[in-house]
Parts: sequence; structure tokens; C-alpha cells
Amino acid sequence: EHQNCFFIEKPENSPFRETIGFLDIETSGFYADYDFMLSWCILNNDTGEIEYDLIKPDEILKEYTFDKRIVGSLSLALKKYDRIIVYNGIDYRFDIPFSRTRALRWGIDFPGYKEIYVEDAYVVVKQKLRLSRKKLGNACGLLEIPAKSLPGDPNIWMRATAGSKKDLDYILEHNKEDVISLRDLYNRLTKFMLHGKKSI
Repeated sequence: EHQNCFFIEKPENSPFRETIGFLDIETSGFYADYDFMLSWCILNNDTGEIEYDLIKPDEILKEYTFDKRIVGSLSLALKKYDRIIVYNGIDYRFDIPFSRTRALRWGIDFPGYKEIYVEDAYVVVKQKLRLSRKKLGNACGLLEIPAKSLPGDPNIWMRATAGSKKDLDYILEHNKEDVISLRDLYNRLTKFMLHGKKSI
């Protein structure tokens, strides 16, 4: 009868049960006209499995296709979900606009209006909590949720952007850690959220 109760209880006998994924991307920078995606991860809330893709060094160094392949795989992966959860990632922020921009750059069919719902846990942290900093790691730290054991060292990101396989692998593990932390944070905050029908 109540939408929030539906999201919390997730009844098995419901005629409609949303598939929820937790999305995070890692990029070479913050602006999608100059920068490109390095990796993406989506954690499936039902299975706990993480689907991901990682740019290959040759895509940077030799082929100059950069993130074309992984933006394509992300666009396909997103379509498996009814609702995507991000952190600081909805319109006017980062993950979704960056991904959409890169898809448009490559002529890739990114999910359109009303195809997928999206929620941003950052909005809840900003509106419902009173923290000195609103970054994912800080919110998780307050609630004793493991986060950021693999920090975002700028030297690693620069080497990865230059095609270092070792550093790209580090970034992927950092990316996986972030979606796990995001899921745990979301589950702690979900009772304070309005689970509406905001489109991707």
C-alpha cells in the first residue's frame, strides 16, 4: 500500500518487482568533451554480483577508440535494470551526464527518458544529514561502512590515463569498492528517501 514499504520489504509475490543496480564510473577527468571513461561497475541488488568493464591500454595508446567499447557495454548493461542508484550522479551532477555525453559522442544508444528510473543517495545525504563533507567516503565513515581502502591517488589516475595496465586494474578495484559502499549506504538511508519515478 505504501511505496517506501514496497522498496524496503521487496515482496516476492508482488506482480512487479524492480531490478535495482548500483552504478559508479571512473574517468580520466570531470568533463566528457575532454575526458573519457576508464571503467564502470554496476552491482546487482538481487544477486550481489558486480558487472563491470575496463578500458584496455591499446584502446588508449594504439587504436584511439578510448572509451567507445566500454561506453557501449555500459549502455547495454543499464537496460537490464528498472532503477539505477548513483552517488552524486544524476542530471546536473556526474555519472549519468558523463556517460550520456560519451555515448552521444560515439553514436551509442544510451537509455532515454523514462526507460529507467534513477535515485541519487547524495541527495539524501545532503538533505537529511548534517555532515562536514558530503563525499561518499565521509558518509560511509560516519556509519562505519567500509569504504575507500583503495584511495583515489591522482598519480595512479594519470598513469592509468596513459595506458598503465597495473594502474587501470587498481582503478577497477576502487570502482568495485565504491558500488559496494554505495549499496550499503543506500540500504541504511532508504527509509528516509522518497522512491519516486525520476527518469535517467
